[in-house]
Amino acid sequence: MPEARIDLLQRMPVFGGVRADIIQFLLGVCPVVSVATNEYFFREHDQADSMFVLEAGKVAVLKSWRGSEYLLGILKEGDCFGEMAVMDLFPRSASVRAVEDCTAIRLSAANLSRVYEQDLKQFALIQMNMGRIVSRRLREANDVLFCARMGTPDAAIEHVFLSSLRGLLI
Repeated sequence: MPEARIDLLQRMPVFGGVRADIIQFLLGVCPVVSVATNEYFFREHDQADSMFVLEAGKVAVLKSWRGSEYLLGILKEGDCFGEMAVMDLFPRSASVRAVEDCTAIRLSAANLSRVYEQDLKQFALIQMNMGRIVSRRLREANDVLFCARMGTPDAAIEHVFLSSLRGLLI
């Protein structure tokens, strides 16, 4: 079963191109956490030093405003979240709540530093993968922000909203 799990992780964007021995190393040092439906992985403004790679389940990414939480998106198996905190060491920018029972690998900045000590090229690959994920999300946010700023209904906003709803309903 370990080979099947490593194969699964290698198909996830954050581990794309990462060698099996490095993933095996991470699996040996990183805890797997379970979060029940409607419980939080973390809340907006929490201090942070880790990210999560979702192995099973779905989560809602939520942003608070004036006492209410607003849905930013739905993430599913294979997605990661919390990577901004590992990259910039700032508090959480949003909350993440389990939409269904979840299991995730918790990768701390310290554990990623251990990869750095073991294999600089593999560490750089993981960092580049995280950067690509953050960049993709920033592009999507820019499209939504631009359309909202222009006051025009746009397929980008509708797509993001419908994708989020679809994720909640599936």
